[in-house]
Amino acid sequence: MNKIISKKQFSEKVFCIEVEAPLIARSCRPGNFIIVRVDHHSERVPYTIAKADAQKGTLTMVIQEVGRSSTKLCQLEVGDEIVDIVGPLGTPSRIEKYGTVVCAGGGIGIAAILPILTALKQAGNKVISVLAGRSKELVIMVDDVRQYSDEVIIMTDDGSYGEKGVVTVGVEKVIQREHVDKVLAIGPPIMMKFTSLLAKKYGIPNDVSLNTIMVDGTGMCGACRLTIGGKTKFVCIDGPEFDGDLVDWDEMFKRMGTFKEIEAKDMAVPNPADNKGSEHSSSSINNVGDEASADREKSSSIDKNNVSTDEANEPEEVWRKALRKELKPKERTAIPRVQMPELAPAYRATTRLEEVNIGLTPEMAMQEAKRCLDCPKPTCVEGCPVGIHIPDFIKHIEHGDFLQAASILKETSALPAVCGRVCPQEKQCESRCIHLKMNSPAVAIGYLERFAADYERESGQMTLPKVAPSTGIKVAVVGSGPSGLSFAGDMVKRGYEVYVFEALHEIGGVLKYGIPEFRLPNRIVDVEIENLRRMGVHFQTDTIVGKTISIDELKEMGFKGIFVGSGAGLPNFMGIEGENSINILSSNEYLTRVNLMDAANPETDTPLIIGKRVLVIGGGNTAMDSCRTAKRLGADVTLVYRRSEAEMPARLEEVKHAKEEGVHFLTLHNPQSYKADEKGRVCAAVLDVMRLGEPDASGRRRPEVTGETVTVECDQVIVAVGVSPNPLVPKSIEGLELGRKNTIVVSDQMQSSRPEIYAGGDIVRGGATVILAMGDGRRAAASMAERLAFK
Repeated sequence: MNKIISKKQFSEKVFCIEVEAPLIARSCRPGNFIIVRVDHHSERVPYTIAKADAQKGTLTMVIQEVGRSSTKLCQLEVGDEIVDIVGPLGTPSRIEKYGTVVCAGGGIGIAAILPILTALKQAGNKVISVLAGRSKELVIMVDDVRQYSDEVIIMTDDGSYGEKGVVTVGVEKVIQREHVDKVLAIGPPIMMKFTSLLAKKYGIPNDVSLNTIMVDGTGMCGACRLTIGGKTKFVCIDGPEFDGDLVDWDEMFKRMGTFKEIEAKDMAVPNPADNKGSEHSSSSINNVGDEASADREKSSSIDKNNVSTDEANEPEEVWRKALRKELKPKERTAIPRVQMPELAPAYRATTRLEEVNIGLTPEMAMQEAKRCLDCPKPTCVEGCPVGIHIPDFIKHIEHGDFLQAASILKETSALPAVCGRVCPQEKQCESRCIHLKMNSPAVAIGYLERFAADYERESGQMTLPKVAPSTGIKVAVVGSGPSGLSFAGDMVKRGYEVYVFEALHEIGGVLKYGIPEFRLPNRIVDVEIENLRRMGVHFQTDTIVGKTISIDELKEMGFKGIFVGSGAGLPNFMGIEGENSINILSSNEYLTRVNLMDAANPETDTPLIIGKRVLVIGGGNTAMDSCRTAKRLGADVTLVYRRSEAEMPARLEEVKHAKEEGVHFLTLHNPQSYKADEKGRVCAAVLDVMRLGEPDASGRRRPEVTGETVTVECDQVIVAVGVSPNPLVPKSIEGLELGRKNTIVVSDQMQSSRPEIYAGGDIVRGGATVILAMGDGRRAAASMAERLAFK
């Protein structure tokens, strides 16, 4: 938590707040910003840093009441705590000796420009500050600005303070009387635009600092993207400062108005959450037990382990040998593969939080386990990236010892309940099942994994894997996604002190922000994380390694090994005409708003425009998650994919579920451009009609343009065409060898060019499944442990 140290009111709706944030105060630079989440219902809002006191460990922010979350922040008093502050974010200002610099600040933009003009003055520049506001009370922090300015000019619209006029009048007076080498403008977008145009008129280089809509602030969602110099830039990563001559101001104004109507309605209606507790029940660890008891109707039928005391004491080799003799291989292969019970399509398409797959009953699980031939050399294990002892846990299910089956899973997997739900077993372990060679469906390994993990959780008899005595050696994990959690679990079992640093406010990475609850409930992830915490893993949220704290600082703190599992959080766009129109979102932004921020819940502050006619572009699992989520929010949804359905990389089960729920599939079509209405909102997509040519490098037939196009009306588009590694972490590590698209280059043992740093998951692969990322984490843990043991 971040305690408020002081508070001052500048005007009716503008407040200055000083808050504790020691790590950020120490590491921030002029031009950086932070993301603030006031409470557990609030949205993530970017704020500029007016002052940073490294000695006191505090930040000073100036906030104007605009929406729900900013109003909540302004209503806090000294001694109150802000739930989350993350930063410093963005690229720092370019501070050098230019000569004479005019710094134009408008409204609360004066607070944002203060640390920059201070640094410019300290760098030897002549600083002339032009401060503007509608009236005297809106011209803030004048004394602070004077301290580092050679001259301060004040302009007000009504003439109540300084000279009467707008900011450009004051700036032009300076330009006309003396040589100016640079102009910097921060304030309302319209003020920055005209200040930039004025500087351009006189041939003076100028920068502006853009404060756009954001969700995560780390480049993960793309909500802040703007056209700069004809190219799409992410303000949170590439900015916030840009050459004002290159900004597409019309696009900026339209995108800034994305949620204006929603904000106006929200401010007119009291938030139901204001009179309630601050924790989301769906994500609170404290509620896991209560929710689990009501998880499935079948829970009452699995209230005890099915193995008797005599059987439990019987040596495994004895009962396992007896099991093999109970049925002949032909009898086992003749058993039909179990069908997963599911919620009815018509019902589940209306519920966002209920899991589609209900889970197996004990009887179904034991029957399916009988299909396993208990092969002497199980090829299924070879197909498992984390090396689960598959026949062992399955035979314990057949034997009725469900708890031991779960225990075996946890020997090699940190997230068995997760993997049992979202891993593509049909492409991994099940693809290597001996049944397939007998023209029989593979054993439902994934369903059985989920069953064992769920049974243990719901039984109230959860156990933890054995943990070796402490080595006293600290290791750090960057990112709490699948690879990081897998690495953390293996290292803590080996006796290492493990600290996981997560940039977001929730632990779980893509498991929390990317996968909907109807596929992977948050409470399932929370239980897996709590198990790691009970084993001794330490978790720290709101910490960006490379920003909040550096790799070198981690080493100074005594960390002997570092694993980077920061994921591939940078969304890909297609770079086509109209793609930056309002209501065209990356799948990352859409799913983060709905999953992580719970934006579809009226009790939360994060805004979400709910489309009525939604196009989802792509054919992978993320595209399926997006279209199925949009369907649950009431949209008529069409999936647009450039190849045929046979080439779709999504899991067959996900495709089946999407179709059953009423999602339309428009294959062999690909967006060429988008059309927008007068407000800049997308209203139609122009699609190329495609055909399939020869196979490409992926082995799938290459899509080719036919020359024919169709136009499809829509009011929302979700782009799910893949992600790239986020450069934020790898580019902050000196001496780290990077590969294509800023992936981290590693050896077969997952070791980077810096011996103490290992990496895995999407930051290495560029895009991977949960289980492949977990396999990387396990491999890195084994390699690092071996290295540290012999140092």
